[in-house]
Amino acid sequence: MQEPVVYIVDDDAAVRDSLTLMIEQAGMAVQSFENARMFLNACHPDLFGCIIIDVRMPGMDGLQLQEELAWRKIPLPVIFLTGHGDIPMSVRAIKGGAVDFLTKPVIREKLLICVRTAFAEARKHISDVTGHQEIRSCLIKLTRREREVMLLAVQGLANKEIASCLGISHRTVEIHKSKIMQKTGAGNLLELARIVRENGLNE
Repeated sequence: MQEPVVYIVDDDAAVRDSLTLMIEQAGMAVQSFENARMFLNACHPDLFGCIIIDVRMPGMDGLQLQEELAWRKIPLPVIFLTGHGDIPMSVRAIKGGAVDFLTKPVIREKLLICVRTAFAEARKHISDVTGHQEIRSCLIKLTRREREVMLLAVQGLANKEIASCLGISHRTVEIHKSKIMQKTGAGNLLELARIVRENGLNE
């Protein structure tokens, strides 16, 4: 996994320099931008790390940038940093998925704790996406009959009932279920049901 980067978007050069120094001294990589548009021009869906955003900026403000990132499906955890925060603004930010809403001047340790929390969230997202992709590739390997057996099994039908529905033998159902478990990596029916649900196969 690549090293995470802290992206800073703040129109105040002194704030950008101060944050950059704090974060680099903690051994983390940093890239800074003076406005939202400059960051958006440089960003892509594979960015890994987190973003520290000033709320009040000329042009696109911090909350609008958060919404734009969500619309573009760029899963960077967001930390807001502002000198002019209020409760409705912080509520909107947190509801939008922000990791935290900090006020300037920020205490170094508090900022670094937030960044590490955001990095953990970013790593979890990548792990979840990778796991989801692996499961999807496993599901593709199922035969048509195995998919039929799987969907009936997760509905709670017993082997005899599945055999009756599909016009096959009880033993054949057992063989199919064994192969399904092997291909999907599911340890039991509950886990298999979760895989089916999360991949929209029971809709």
